[in-house]
Amino acid sequence: MKFYARRLLTALDRSMLLLADTAFDANEFLHEVKTGGTQFLVRSSARRVPTPTRHMPDGSYLARIGYGVLPALIEVRVIEAQVTVTLTDGTVRTEQWRLLTSLLDPDRYPAGELVRIYHERWQAETTYFSIKATMLDGRVLRSRRVQGLDQEVYALLTTYQALIRAAGDAAATRPGLDMDRISFTVLLQTAADQVTTASNILSTNPTDLIGAIGRAALGTLLPAWRRPRLKARTRKNPTSKYGPNAGQHPQTAQAYTFHADVMFFEHGLTKRPRR
Repeated sequence: MKFYARRLLTALDRSMLLLADTAFDANEFLHEVKTGGTQFLVRSSARRVPTPTRHMPDGSYLARIGYGVLPALIEVRVIEAQVTVTLTDGTVRTEQWRLLTSLLDPDRYPAGELVRIYHERWQAETTYFSIKATMLDGRVLRSRRVQGLDQEVYALLTTYQALIRAAGDAAATRPGLDMDRISFTVLLQTAADQVTTASNILSTNPTDLIGAIGRAALGTLLPAWRRPRLKARTRKNPTSKYGPNAGQHPQTAQAYTFHADVMFFEHGLTKRPRR
């Protein structure tokens, strides 16, 4: 995975904060990210045992990583937190998180706020959900050859990216507008209507960044605050080589509450349970 991730590092810039899971906490990878000027906030594996060099007032601490691997050590801020997610059916899940970040100032970047920001990393999964459930509408890829599959996948990714760009351009015209309020379904349906009816392709008005798709999205904004939702996850194919996950994930979508207590794990980090 890191091989493919490294190919994307050139797309990062100094204005970005990279969020990544434990598979991307390798010293060399974080060094490449930091060298490019991008800040990072990644989850650390239990194998890493950072030694605190200075404890911060918000419960985080400074440490250095890269011993025996990097020519110069990287100073990082370590945030350890006990995270509790409570579903509406009463199910409670508790995990220990250890986050590594290049954002060293606890006053400007409080530990609790960074934990909540990292929690939103799961929203990357809505990309896959939008492609599988909304764009494909539950259908599978049609091609039976690798070349055809490549074409279908790239077509889906290109269309998704174009729609998100349209949403970003529209959101930029309203300072402070949260992108979460823009409905992907509206973006897709408006774009499909333009293609099937061949309408609004050439604008009679002066060209702007919004366009027909952006105007439709801004005209049907989602509520300003939406309850966090946990999507149902289940293995659909009974012949799948992957083990069943019944009981590990809810069978229906549920709302949940998220709570995190920043603390110092004196006895180390508990290994993540296998899902």
